[in-house]
This record gives sequence, structure tokens and C-alpha cells, in this order.
Amino acid sequence: MDDVDDAAIIARSSEEPELFATVFDRHFSQIRVFLQRRIGEDADDLAADVFSIAFQRRDRFQAVHRSALPWLYGIASNLVSRHRRSEIRTLRALARLQSAEPGEDESERVAERVHASSLRLPLFEALAKLHARDRDALLLVAWEELTYEEVAVALEIPVGTVRSRLNRARHLIRTTIAGGDGEAPPQARRLMGGLDV
Repeated sequence: MDDVDDAAIIARSSEEPELFATVFDRHFSQIRVFLQRRIGEDADDLAADVFSIAFQRRDRFQAVHRSALPWLYGIASNLVSRHRRSEIRTLRALARLQSAEPGEDESERVAERVHASSLRLPLFEALAKLHARDRDALLLVAWEELTYEEVAVALEIPVGTVRSRLNRARHLIRTTIAGGDGEAPPQARRLMGGLDV
């Protein structure tokens, strides 16, 4: 089944339900990591729920893309909306974490950690303040590296809406971290998975 795309597998799974396990095997770890970042400790259970819902709704899957991943991220994002308080607590906890990158000189690591720590709290506080819809779009692009079109499929919104949500989210983050019109420092972009904030 390695050479068969998700859309074909899902279509065939209406007659052969056991084939849906291939979709699970392909994408479970990515969905679990996404949920781990978003809500923390309940990620395994919620990831299982994503695939349970996907299996139950597989007849509604629209083969816009060959991969089911955007659709699965959409289901996951909807489930996260039920766990908003936990997500905000997780974002605030992430703001307090210390990190070091391997391979750097100790003094460089210390300086980087100090600077990153000073940005972490404002960044994750800004994420916590974002409207849930804007945060969903931003994190699907920043953490999961989905294209705007894939985010549109995942959230069942037009691509233009994805762009406007990202614009609002980036503006709030820039205002919080760089004081408005300035560009966020590289450490903030690194914390956001390289996204241009």
C-alpha cells in the first residue's frame, strides 16, 4: 500500500474498512506530535480520537489532496478547541522552559538561552491571547509546515481567510515582541518553527 495515496485508500476503506489502518500508520505520529505541542499530556488520547472520528467520517473525505493529513489536522484542530484552557496553560508553561542547542560554545548557549528566555514568555503569552481561529491557522503553518491551501482544507475555510488570520496573528506577535512595526528577532522566529513573524 506504500505507493497508493490516502484518497484511494480511504475510498476503498468503505468496502474494506481494515485498509484505513494504513492511513493511521502513515499519519498518527505527526498528529500526535501536533497535539502534544498544542495540549500536552492528553495528546495520545486525543490523537486516537482524531483517527476514530476520521474512520467514522471517512465517507465525507473529499479527495482534494492525495494526502489525508490536512483533513486529519482539521479534525485535530476541532478537538483542540475543546481543550483551549489546557492549551493556554501549555503555552504559558512553554514560555518558562529553558532550551539549549547542541554544538554551541557554552557562553554562546548561555547568551542564546537568556535572550530566547526573554522572548519566550512574550511569544507564548501572545499565542495565548490570539483568537483560537487565528492560533489554529498560525500553528498549522509554523509548527506543522502546512501550506496555506492545506490549512484551508484542514480548517474548511477559504485560502484568503487563512491569509487574513495569519496576518492578524503575525501582527499581534510582532506588536508583543518587537513593539509594533519592528521585525521579531531571529530567536522568536526559531521558537515559531522558522515562521516569519
